[in-house]
Amino acid sequence: MRYGLIILADQRWRDAARRWRRAEDYGFDHAWTYDHLGWRSLVDGPWFDAVPTLTAAAAVTERIRLGTLVASPNFRHPVSFMRQLTALDDISGGRIVLGLGAGAGGTSFDTRVLGEPDLTPRQRVDRYAEFAELLDLLLRTDHVTFRGDYYRAVDARNLPGCVQRPRIPFVLAADGPRSMTLVARLGDGWVTTAGGSAGPAAWWRRVRDGIARFTDALTAAGRDPAGVAKYLSLDASGDYALSSAGCFADAAGQAADLGFTDVVTHWPRPDGPYAGDESVLEAVATDVLAGRCGA
Repeated sequence: MRYGLIILADQRWRDAARRWRRAEDYGFDHAWTYDHLGWRSLVDGPWFDAVPTLTAAAAVTERIRLGTLVASPNFRHPVSFMRQLTALDDISGGRIVLGLGAGAGGTSFDTRVLGEPDLTPRQRVDRYAEFAELLDLLLRTDHVTFRGDYYRAVDARNLPGCVQRPRIPFVLAADGPRSMTLVARLGDGWVTTAGGSAGPAAWWRRVRDGIARFTDALTAAGRDPAGVAKYLSLDASGDYALSSAGCFADAAGQAADLGFTDVVTHWPRPDGPYAGDESVLEAVATDVLAGRCGA
């Protein structure tokens, strides 16, 4: 099992830098941030862009993998995003992982603030697939010309390409059958929230059903399920995983039993979403992370 932290970009860097350094010092395998123009209640407070945040995080860390969980097509274009990702991959020495999802509909600040029309769920998945397919092509190939329903590229250049070959790993979000098929085709990893919480017991049943359906999608695509990383966002259960070190260990253990290779939780905040005590991170580092083979 590998362990990750989501660090919201809600602090000025002079305060935020320590969290990224500590994530590495604690022994977490990966650290992530959201990729939004603003998010829920935090839109009324400080919020910073994911790309420069990850660039700065790369400069203050050495080992930990870094990524977006998740970026979406809501406000990004594959051509410009490709350039940002290749720069991040270079600056980090090949430690970037791209978490990518379909993006929310009319409830999303990213959509509303740009005055974009709402898309149906089918349209959002169609756009997601086109975004991921074009981004995959751009990160692998120089001189890309593409004309789709949502995006275009004309002789797009990608030199020098990614440090990681053939490209930065994709961890794609999916819960429905069409998006799972996309992950089975293009994903190096799969991440799920299992649709958010309707109570922990019901949520864990959805998690179990979801990983079974994803395994079927991989098999149908001719891929070995053991070769694809599977990430679970623990806090979507409705129970904050960092309520205690024991709570985190129990949730991670359930995920491992179901076949997940990776779990993620959120860095504790003083109030609001993911409110908790940072001392729990120290307990997790001591009681959970330090006990792994090779840790």
